[in-house]
Amino acid sequence: MNHIGFLGLGRMGAAISLRVARSGSPIVVWNRTRLAPDSELLSAGLTQADSAAEALAAPVSFSMLADDSAADAVLSRANIGAAAYGRVHVNLASVSAQMADLLTRRFADAGVTYIAAPVLGRPEVAAEGALNILVAGPQHAVAEVDPLLAFASVKRWYLGESPRQANAVKVAMNFMLLHALESMAEGIALVEAEGVNGSDFVDLFTTTFFGGPIHRVYGRIIADRRYDPPGFTVALGLKDLSLAEQLAAERRVELPTAPVLRARFETALADPQLAGLDWSVIAELGRATAS
Repeated sequence: MNHIGFLGLGRMGAAISLRVARSGSPIVVWNRTRLAPDSELLSAGLTQADSAAEALAAPVSFSMLADDSAADAVLSRANIGAAAYGRVHVNLASVSAQMADLLTRRFADAGVTYIAAPVLGRPEVAAEGALNILVAGPQHAVAEVDPLLAFASVKRWYLGESPRQANAVKVAMNFMLLHALESMAEGIALVEAEGVNGSDFVDLFTTTFFGGPIHRVYGRIIADRRYDPPGFTVALGLKDLSLAEQLAAERRVELPTAPVLRARFETALADPQLAGLDWSVIAELGRATAS
């Protein structure tokens, strides 16, 4: 049975790697910070690689790295190694469409097929195998890795042959999610200023007009002020906003609301009491100004 490589073991990467391990394939993992001998991943039978290159040498490898900079550094031409046709790499992270283009070319130069598969969902959703995964790349390679992605997801959405298409869709989804956070923050601040319980308001909008998982999960987090531990940090929220601004500039699309969102996230990131919390903590900025 061919082994699998997995790079990047933050909360999301660790959760997905444990799900993929259910396939029964041996998995070799790599992280910038080495795992402790008694870590959950090693206890589950995953093996620790000595280098990123070792994990990338697997016939199929996955990565979940923080941003463009991390992806560029870890998924380097040197780490990818010599030409080895038949290998496939799946990038699960939210990177820019431009980085997707660069990585597609870089892996192709090494004879490795590159697939973009950014995920929708928080780490606890990944742990339950309930992610939605946005997939783009050559169809034959996508078909090869789909059974592995199925262990971590309820659905894979195929978006086209070009990997950047999946990343562009993820950018657009996150841009809409940022607006959902801001709209809930503003709505809850309005009703609380009138003496109405925020939790009651969340119950109202999630059982009437806004019953999706984003409003159910984050509405409750905002109403209850449960920002720690963060499922997704303020810094990562600002990163996703920057990716939307970058893509819009490339494609000459106007985003009139982006400056408002940027002001929120930059303010939260500059506040040491808020910076390390969940990105929905931007709601506290509206509450602070409510009278």
